[in-house]
Amino acid sequence: MIAKALELRDEGTFITLLAVNMNPINDAQRYLLRRCGYPCDGLPNIAITHLRAGGDKCSNDPYYWGGRTYPVAHNYIIEHWDELRDGDVIDVQFILGETKEPKISERVSVPL
Repeated sequence: MIAKALELRDEGTFITLLAVNMNPINDAQRYLLRRCGYPCDGLPNIAITHLRAGGDKCSNDPYYWGGRTYPVAHNYIIEHWDELRDGDVIDVQFILGETKEPKISERVSVPL
């Protein structure tokens, strides 16, 4: 399994995500994932959860979340998995064509 930490943005929204490609990279992962029912067939199978402490939901189904923000972002992550890097911004408004420019990461725009 390979994990990526991403920044999910929408109108007035900042959410830290952990996205995990649920395809195994070794025999131990393959065994455990198959026992849980994952197909392990190499096709995109991306689970997302909140990166923040206390995140209590996780799903590989983009429509599990409801609303618009998570399904749009989750589908985008699945479709662009190989292009995404840790810290990338998933901007739902930009994906939907509501804005002309993607948001920049708060990592560079809001100092800690």
